[in-house]
Amino acid sequence: MSSRLIDQIIESFLELSRNQKAAILISVDIVFSVIALWVAFSLRLGAEDIPLETVGYFFIIAPVLAIPIFIRLGLYRAIIRYMGIKALWTIVQATTIYGVLFATCVFYSGVGVIARSVPAINWMIMVLLIGGSRFFVRWLLRENYFRIINQQNGNENGKKHVIIYGAGNTGVQLALALIHGHEFKAVAFLDDKPALHTRKVNDLKIYPFSALEKLIARYKVSDVLLAMPSVTGTRRSEIIRLLEPHSVHVRTVPNINEIARGKFTFDTLREVDIGDLLGRESVPPIEALLHANIRDKVVMVTGAGGSIGSELCKQIIENKPRCLVLFERSEFNIYKIEQALLKLENNTCRIIPILGSVTDSRRLEQVCEAFVVQTIYHTAAYKHVPLVEQNPAQAVWNNIFGTLALAQTAIKFNVETFVLISTDKAVRPTNTMGATKRFAELILQALSEKPEYCNQTRFTMVRFGNVLGSSGSVVPLFREQIAKGGPVTVTDKRVIRYFMTIPEAAELVIQAGAMGQGGDVFVLDMGIPVHIVELARRMIHLSGFNIKDEAQPFGDIEIVYTGLRPGEKLYEELLIGNNVSQTQHEKIMRAEENVIAWPKLNQIINNLEKNIKKNDLEGVRTLLKKVVTGFNPQCSMVDEVSLALQNLQVQSKSQDADK
Repeated sequence: MSSRLIDQIIESFLELSRNQKAAILISVDIVFSVIALWVAFSLRLGAEDIPLETVGYFFIIAPVLAIPIFIRLGLYRAIIRYMGIKALWTIVQATTIYGVLFATCVFYSGVGVIARSVPAINWMIMVLLIGGSRFFVRWLLRENYFRIINQQNGNENGKKHVIIYGAGNTGVQLALALIHGHEFKAVAFLDDKPALHTRKVNDLKIYPFSALEKLIARYKVSDVLLAMPSVTGTRRSEIIRLLEPHSVHVRTVPNINEIARGKFTFDTLREVDIGDLLGRESVPPIEALLHANIRDKVVMVTGAGGSIGSELCKQIIENKPRCLVLFERSEFNIYKIEQALLKLENNTCRIIPILGSVTDSRRLEQVCEAFVVQTIYHTAAYKHVPLVEQNPAQAVWNNIFGTLALAQTAIKFNVETFVLISTDKAVRPTNTMGATKRFAELILQALSEKPEYCNQTRFTMVRFGNVLGSSGSVVPLFREQIAKGGPVTVTDKRVIRYFMTIPEAAELVIQAGAMGQGGDVFVLDMGIPVHIVELARRMIHLSGFNIKDEAQPFGDIEIVYTGLRPGEKLYEELLIGNNVSQTQHEKIMRAEENVIAWPKLNQIINNLEKNIKKNDLEGVRTLLKKVVTGFNPQCSMVDEVSLALQNLQVQSKSQDADK
């Protein structure tokens, strides 16, 4: 039978309605029941010796018994091309029930010429005919169905050829899932286990990594799909480094924890996570620390719709608070996080979205009093360095006076725990943002120094570096630039940064907050710093492109250096001094920092407020230098509003002089 005729038969079959397909199957099964009984008699008695005048009515009884049983057990509801082992077991059950009932009919019929082995032979042949026919059709459809569909859609040759790295359970399921899609076609497996090499899974051969270059050339492979969700972070990073020199787009399935939590499925494909490039090994959390400030408590998160705030909220929900208060200034952000939290399966607490600013003391007091807040995670801040340099007065007001207002509210209403999310930019800052965050730390340290300032509230600060994927982060910017074909912009080839994933940072923040005794500054272990230009190169390679430079003038994407932005440092630090001690968690350290006594700091705060109200930016900077150790601004304070007002005043005086 020609391939074209087979395609026509399959196309005609696929165009039938479900009832029409079921009718065909029922008709075939009627014929099979008759054939099976005829073969059973023939094998036992011989075809010429079958006493049809005596047993002929059994050929009518057989389908009358079989078809209702098959209908009841769902043999005609299954979609044949998706049938699996479970369907085979159903077929065995159905034919066994039929076989038992048929044997009962035979033995109580009173017909003595029927041997006892005939019903057994009949049952075995029915299993072979019913099961074998369905799995033959399943094979025929799976071999030709997607090729036909692709031909009809005009994209038979549009599928990208991919290699699946990992021939384990996830890789096998991924290969099966790709069969049903229209974007990828798996052509081979790669696996590190020598015992699997040269074997086949679903007609795909398993190769060692050394065969990758030949496979790429032979099949014109565009992508490599990493199907190793349970592999360690270090090993995943090593594999990605091995794949980088090859001109393929690397994608991955989520890690095993994300799959277990139900966030993704095994066939979810995504870009290589930058966390995979870093190769950071996750450390199991200390459950007691996760629960200490959250379980059965009223928790409030300021800046709840931000990058860190939203992840904190999700992890707080997992630790089952009594109530979660979302405090956020952006209406859109608070709507997004509220909807995301309401969709969580493990959400059992009350979620209260509150619009408000941390600089609004009256609003803060109303919220803390109304809901009897017990734990506060303070993430609300202006943090984008260049924007803060252009709006310094607002940054000081939001980051410093907002923290002060919230801290004083926490003290007034006996909030048990207050955790400030700080930054590595607070250490010997070169920009206004870093200086304001260190000033905020100093406020909490000073309030914690004496019981009369802070009666029941424990203030804790957690300091860490950049988080991957946060708003303003370089990683989403690079992805966007690569998707557009470049160029990728890097400020300076010498710039290095610490990086951590948002979920890891949030988990460590919760645990660090539980260890605080009052005035503690905790520093998260950020691992090894990363050269930003190296990160850009790796992201370009892993997207399947070559770098365009002097060595490769015909490359795909160019890296352009734009120069350091206002207030930007070449590298960041996490400690002001060297006085640091280990805690019970290996990824969290306690830093001993200098503290300014509250009376002195309070006087500076009063002066700072006066300068803000007078819009005296130089006075503001002078006070920040006085308070923040190592503050060495790299550019002058520029406020666009102040400049515009000054220009208007100059123009007005000039016009008056002309008159």
